[in-house]
This record gives sequence, structure tokens and C-alpha cells, in this order.
Amino acid sequence: MHNEMKSSFLAKSENVIYARTIAVGFLLNLNLEMGVLNEIKTVISEAVTNAIVHGYGSDPSEWVHLNMKYDDEAIEMEVIDYGIGIEDVEKAKEPLYSTKVDEERAGLGFTIMEVFTDRLDVISSLGRGTTVKMKKKYYAK
Repeated sequence: MHNEMKSSFLAKSENVIYARTIAVGFLLNLNLEMGVLNEIKTVISEAVTNAIVHGYGSDPSEWVHLNMKYDDEAIEMEVIDYGIGIEDVEKAKEPLYSTKVDEERAGLGFTIMEVFTDRLDVISSLGRGTTVKMKKKYYAK
């Protein structure tokens, strides 16, 4: 079994809900446990929110891209922005680190993504954007 999907949407905060919804809709036929679906919704939310807030500085004219695919063993998710990029990815992955120090942001996005997935890769280049790749193994019911 194999399937793939690609979606693009404007970098608006209300589209975080859209991203979560299409992710779950795409995976429904896998009959995943509710806990697994909730973890996937959470990591998608975190990655898309990071793209909107940090990648694009909440510029609603920019585009966020969500790509997903699965096979019999794992789900792969990719969130892409072409925003400012991350200067130091390892620093950004540290718990409580945030570039938005003047806002009430916990700085736990990457930590949550690491906890709820089996693999997290963050590829970023200053001025060219960021790709967050996540892989989650699953076992069909």
C-alpha cells in the first residue's frame, strides 16, 4: 500500500486547522489509533505554525507546502516554506529556544515534533527557507 498527497496554502494562522484536517483525512483509510492521529495533528500544527510565524514572519501572502506519503510501515510528512530560514538548526531544536522573545511562545515546537515522531530532519538555508521532514512508524489495526 502506498499513497501520496501534496497541498499548498497561504501562510495564515487559520490554515493550521486546514493542514491538520487534510493530514487526518489523508490517513483515515489506515485505521490508525486515535492517539497516533492526535500526534500527527500535533506535529503538523507545530511545523506549519513554525513556517507561518518564524519562516514568513506571519506574512499571509506567502505559501506553505505540506507533502505526505505512506507505505505499509511509515508515514512521512514534509512542511516547506521559502522564508528566512534558520540560522542555527541545532540551537532552534533546543527546548524553550525561540526567536520570538517578545512574544509568549514556549519554544517547544521541534521538541514536540521529536517526541511524537520516529525521525525529524530540519533542512534550512538562510534566505531560502526551511524543510521539516518527519517520519512516523505505524501499525495498522
